[in-house]
Amino acid sequence: MKEQFYKYIQNLQDTITAALEKADGKAVFHQDIWERPEGGGGRTRVIENGNVFEKGGVNISAVHGPLPAAMQAYFNVGDVDFFACGLSLVLHPKNPMVPTVHANWRYFEMYDKDGNVINQWFGGGQDLTPYYLFEEDARHFHQVCKTACDKHNPTFYDQFKKQCDAYFWNAHREEARGIGGLFFDHCKATETMTMEQWYAFVTEVGNSFLEAYLPIVEKRKTLDYTPENRIWQEIRRGRYVEFNLVHDKGTLFGLKTNGRIESILMSLPPHVQWVYDHHPEKDSVEEQLLSVLKTPVDWLK
Repeated sequence: MKEQFYKYIQNLQDTITAALEKADGKAVFHQDIWERPEGGGGRTRVIENGNVFEKGGVNISAVHGPLPAAMQAYFNVGDVDFFACGLSLVLHPKNPMVPTVHANWRYFEMYDKDGNVINQWFGGGQDLTPYYLFEEDARHFHQVCKTACDKHNPTFYDQFKKQCDAYFWNAHREEARGIGGLFFDHCKATETMTMEQWYAFVTEVGNSFLEAYLPIVEKRKTLDYTPENRIWQEIRRGRYVEFNLVHDKGTLFGLKTNGRIESILMSLPPHVQWVYDHHPEKDSVEEQLLSVLKTPVDWLK
């Protein structure tokens, strides 16, 4: 399974980066091959200062070795070995009318000291973070997510949307990071789902990403915006940074397994503002966005 999934994310990285370069029309991805001293490595691809994408990354990694003590405590296991691979992407567009997007698809195995697999699971998802809310974009993104889920189980979309709304929640702000999407983790073999079926589901979601995001980019990337729109974008990016550094489990895992710092922090935007006690104008479109982020929305009603 690990070889199969790693080959899949290698090919998916190629597909996604080629499509994003075409959408940008100027910038290309810079590739960085790296190795982890304890075992494994990755292929980081970063795009910067483009026509569309101010900064973004589409990264794959496959790391293995003894599970660090901090992660043993986190998983409540003893001295075991692990293998983890995944694709993680974040795109921060220049135009505030184009939303930031994040996606991740990953696979994890745990072994005893004789090399026997004692646990394995998939995880992942994709979510959208707009700065200005276009409800048709939210509906489109969620509909693509639901269509991918429905091919495998009619309950998956509702379940994984709720998990996404719960996970990408800035508890210290009492607001969502964005308008959600899908989030699933610890997808293990059960009486009703084999690992091969989970693989089929996770790759279905991965394959749906470009369909979910690129039509929104194409629709919004040439819209006019003001310096004030840009300031709002940078303030909201600050909330994005807060989530990734305070709450995100992927960041924690990377830092505690001696991951590559540049790749882990690739998700941080290049221009951000923290304005003291900032509140948007009453009844403005900025305030409208905040009101939506206070309570999860059923975008497909």
